[in-house]
Amino acid sequence: MSSTPRSSLIGSASCTVVVCRGCCCGDVRKHPGTDHPWQLELLRAGAAEHGFQVRTTDCLGPCDQANVIVVRPSAAGRRAGGRAAWIGFVMDDEGTEEVVQWAAAGGPGVAEPPLTLELQFIEPPREARVRSRRRR
Repeated sequence: MSSTPRSSLIGSASCTVVVCRGCCCGDVRKHPGTDHPWQLELLRAGAAEHGFQVRTTDCLGPCDQANVIVVRPSAAGRRAGGRAAWIGFVMDDEGTEEVVQWAAAGGPGVAEPPLTLELQFIEPPREARVRSRRRR
């Protein structure tokens, strides 16, 4: 267990996991073999234990790569050069647990992602890339 008090990781000091739950991600009709509510429960339990944030959104865009999860860096991660990591095809407990472990370790800019998770990184849709450039 880390010596860092959990309360110091809450808020802008922690990374944020954004889970797509739009037309394709989280849809039992498209992916009947995936327990979508359980996946969200695993992520939220990890967030409660380790102090990162979990949010859901309607649609992140790359529907052909569902389930899509974005891990956004903390303020410290951004200062260290971390950028949002888009992860596709997160369909099982192992992939979900890797997201939890990486977010618990600090996420982008703070900790290296597990190699198997890094193999699932995808390009964000064009609109997301344009929005991120405008904020600089």
